[in-house]
Amino acid sequence: MKLIANGRIWIETEEGPFLGYGRIELLEKIGELGSLRKAAIAMKISYRQAWDFVDQMNKRTNRPLVVFERGGKNGGGAVLTKEGEQAIALFHQLNNAFQDFLAKAVAGINK
Repeated sequence: MKLIANGRIWIETEEGPFLGYGRIELLEKIGELGSLRKAAIAMKISYRQAWDFVDQMNKRTNRPLVVFERGGKNGGGAVLTKEGEQAIALFHQLNNAFQDFLAKAVAGINK
């Protein structure tokens, strides 16, 4: 029998959840689509839930991960900030290290 270790990583602050798989996907979709509404639709979540996630993340950092542009000729949108891009990169780096750890740990058991 070969064992496989699975696990998920998330990052919290003292106030609660900060980054996890769903929030990272939301940030990536905002960066790709330029719209919170379009990102929510693509993820099949409500606009309200997407808004709450972004609001929580923005409030739990010194600088926002997403900024909103209102109205105007193109109707506004959402923009991923440099800090948002860094948060995505940090999460993927931590997740990759975690998955490597799990693979190595179970490899020792499977010998």
